[in-house]
Amino acid sequence: MDIKFVKSNKLKEKPDPSTLGFGKIFTDHMFVMDYNKEEGWHDARIVPFENLSIHPASTVLHYGSEIFEGLKAYRRTDGTVQLFRPIENIRRMNNSAERLCLPQLDEEDALEALVKFVEIEQDWTPSQKGTSLYLRPFMFGNDESLGVHAVNNATFIIIASPVGSYYKEGINPVKIMIEDEDVRAVRGGTGYAKCGGNYAASNRAGERAEQKGYSQVLWLDGVERKYVEEVGAMNVMFKINGEIITPKLTGSILPGITRKSCIEVLKSEGYNVSERLLSVDELEQAMDDGTLEEAWGCGTAAVVSPIGELCYKDKKSIINSGKIGDVTQHLYDTLTGIQWGEVEDKFDWTYPISKP
Repeated sequence: MDIKFVKSNKLKEKPDPSTLGFGKIFTDHMFVMDYNKEEGWHDARIVPFENLSIHPASTVLHYGSEIFEGLKAYRRTDGTVQLFRPIENIRRMNNSAERLCLPQLDEEDALEALVKFVEIEQDWTPSQKGTSLYLRPFMFGNDESLGVHAVNNATFIIIASPVGSYYKEGINPVKIMIEDEDVRAVRGGTGYAKCGGNYAASNRAGERAEQKGYSQVLWLDGVERKYVEEVGAMNVMFKINGEIITPKLTGSILPGITRKSCIEVLKSEGYNVSERLLSVDELEQAMDDGTLEEAWGCGTAAVVSPIGELCYKDKKSIINSGKIGDVTQHLYDTLTGIQWGEVEDKFDWTYPISKP
């Protein structure tokens, strides 16, 4: 793929890595590519980071034709930069695109665009422990007319942000409220797609939880309001009486890449891992009788986030004395170790970008 590069005339000063938050600072450039039905994807370019100009009737503004991904570039201890399972993000993005009738990306072209972009912006990848360069590929429909229909024109963009910890608590356990009013998604809907509408619809419950002192909500299924699904913007896992349980993918849960990686690591080490329905009643019973040994969320942004407290219908339960559990810590150490090049990558998950 021919990618044109227009270098920014004014490069930004790199931030102090010890002060990084999440998604507040952006790099010098962005990747942009356009689509229409006649030409397909075309005009691939890496250009200076700038505001977008779109038509007021653009499809994305009125009908939510938008999808996105999240992955990271990591600075290894030897100074090189690498990605973690990037092809999985590209394939998931195409699944999301199919659901929202957005155009498909050629896998090889999308990977080439991602690699070229990171090569150019690699100096923005911080080296301090716990930091990384967060990559946000996204696609939106931009037909310049009103009316609900399949997208004829679209734009694909990649932007990047040097980041620290997603949660202010870092790897310390967070407090989660089980949501029993709003629902995130239903089977047959867009729950398995990574689209903005899913997250916008979660904001009200998240705001209520925050007002009560909780970091996120744990969602229940949208039909029976009975089965555990996701925690905030992450997948969720529990260790109950020695069994590692994560809700199975029924079409209303995002198929997380970190979730998949956790499962593969645990199974390779002989853990009893189950992808199955987990009712809130079973979870509550495990909280009551003490068999809920650990709980954690997992996702690209936070990697692994231990849960120290769950609240359901105003009833609070402390998990593992409010401390990070052994399995949770092991997963965090293993995944981040692979990502930062400190642990051998036995799974062939990493994708090198640069040489020392």
